[in-house]
Amino acid sequence: MADPRLLVDANVILDVLYDRRPFSDSGARVLEYCRQHRENAFMAAHHVTTIFYLYARDLNPERARVALVDLGSVLKVAAVDQVVIENALRLPYRDFEDAVTMMAAMEVGAECVVTRNPDDFEYGPLSVLSPAEFLQRT
Repeated sequence: MADPRLLVDANVILDVLYDRRPFSDSGARVLEYCRQHRENAFMAAHHVTTIFYLYARDLNPERARVALVDLGSVLKVAAVDQVVIENALRLPYRDFEDAVTMMAAMEVGAECVVTRNPDDFEYGPLSVLSPAEFLQRT
């Protein structure tokens, strides 16, 4: 898989921000890949608000803003609009947020979703890879 278009799930980003070991190491390598290939690297719009909320709550709002500015230099934002929501409602996912993530990835033409929880995306139209699996393929 050479220079794939990908969407990085919030759990990978949060693993890096919170330095959640052992997941943060491979997550950081995925984000470094994204930094070098920003034109093909996305996070879903709804993840921006989730990441801000959690990071602001656990640290402070200013650090959350700084973290999101930095993420904006690494990942582009995939829109979550009515089409994404309607298509997500058609997926047989237990977790609607995961369905929205999958459909946001589809809308930007991603080839895969990179997540720490690939089983949550079992019925998706795109490849779903753990950070380690993604890194092995690039």
